[in-house]
Amino acid sequence: MRRGELLALHWADIDLDVGHLQVRYTVQHITGGGYVFSPPKTPRSRRKIALSARAITALRKHYTRQLEHRQTIGEAWQDEDLVFPNECGQAMRGNHILQRNSTPLLVKAGLPLIRFHDLRHTAATLLLLQGINPKIVSEMLGHSTVSMTLDTYSHVLPDMQRDATAALDRLLGD
Repeated sequence: MRRGELLALHWADIDLDVGHLQVRYTVQHITGGGYVFSPPKTPRSRRKIALSARAITALRKHYTRQLEHRQTIGEAWQDEDLVFPNECGQAMRGNHILQRNSTPLLVKAGLPLIRFHDLRHTAATLLLLQGINPKIVSEMLGHSTVSMTLDTYSHVLPDMQRDATAALDRLLGD
């Protein structure tokens, strides 16, 4: 998901029992304070995404921690049903994810600093390298066309082509 989509994700958009989420909004912060939720930029960006078993487990734990935090701060919590809110329950600013969460974790792990969006690229590349159909990857990313996905991730295509020709050789025999 894009950062703005994650920060606009509401608990009502997630079905942990079925194992999917629905991307319905993106958040935009307004100069001078405040924010608005609006539909994603394209119809394809409004999409359903299947959740992995790990993601479901992590979201369940996150929900429990969020409930505990809400009880701790009491009336200061402003419930907007957000999955990834700021400390008071409102929409978090995108740069706070890097400053408060991602950057310290990367430094602690001794990893290079990356942009938040690089996580999206990494996930797409890994899925394509695992042989996941580009149409599925495109749908998960919310790209308007499969060609956009293939153009963006063309760096993995040479390996995929080698794998495809090796599969043909196996199928047809030596």
